[in-house]
Amino acid sequence: MEVPALNIDIEVVYALPEKQIVRQMNLPEGTTAEQAVKLSGILPQFPEIDLLKNRLGIYGKLVPPATILCNRDRVEIYRPLRVDPKENRRKRAKSR
Repeated sequence: MEVPALNIDIEVVYALPEKQIVRQMNLPEGTTAEQAVKLSGILPQFPEIDLLKNRLGIYGKLVPPATILCNRDRVEIYRPLRVDPKENRRKRAKSR
């Protein structure tokens, strides 16, 4: 008797300053964060995303691309920082 493959419901999210893209997907159990991003169809839509440079996270916590997803995970694709956070704080403190 063959056991049916289990699926998980996940979201893949990419946020830009002006909009947020959310893809809801039903994928096989054992899918990785990287596989989910590739299957989401977001990469062709946003060629600036490079999975070697852009970090991935699940609910705000950084994860390696090979992380196995759980049901109801939200995979987030992070954009690179444009400004060093320390330098930004220094500038704000100086202007006060």
